[in-house]
Amino acid sequence: MNILLLLLALLAAYLLGSIPTALWVGRRFFGLADIRQHGSGNAGATNTFRVLGKKAGSFVLLVDAFKGFAAAYFLPNALLNAGALEPQNLFYVRLACGVLAVVGHIYPVWAQFRGGKGVATIVGMMLAIAPATVGVCILVFLAVLALSRYVSLSSMTAGVAFALLQLLPWKPFRPDIPLQVWCGFALAAMLVYTHRANIGRLRAGTESRVPLPWAR
Repeated sequence: MNILLLLLALLAAYLLGSIPTALWVGRRFFGLADIRQHGSGNAGATNTFRVLGKKAGSFVLLVDAFKGFAAAYFLPNALLNAGALEPQNLFYVRLACGVLAVVGHIYPVWAQFRGGKGVATIVGMMLAIAPATVGVCILVFLAVLALSRYVSLSSMTAGVAFALLQLLPWKPFRPDIPLQVWCGFALAAMLVYTHRANIGRLRAGTESRVPLPWAR
């Protein structure tokens, strides 16, 4: 293993995750100095939907998810193809790069370390590692959203579902490496932590709901 190239890949994963998509889209196309001064004060896809609309929100969602996927898939593969990484270590580097991209999204160096909540970037990361489990979690997210209309509750529920699905004794949910289970629970805990303000608003009954399409 080439330690120098590995460290560069880990740094690149963090910097990739740090790209403040919502902030830059707001500035470039909508003239907003800082989207964090509007809506929920968050630099993520949900607040972009709320403040800038569907097109901008969809773009931010896709880019933020791609950050996680690219960090967990393309960077480790580049190391492998360059002969800087042994195949048996590929999965561990995928996890490390993916987690650093998520950390970068939440604490971006390009935006005073105040980013989003990591949902889209976690989804992209896990699509590179456990796509079948993520597919089920997306269904869980949509079901909870349809019933509650709370994006925050849906995101946290899907994150916890991902962690719990890995405990099932059959493929394709059961991971080959136990570290993935611990990582899944750590990411679920991170989602709950980044949504702590939302939890307070949910308990107080003041959390914003997604409007029903047919109610417009």
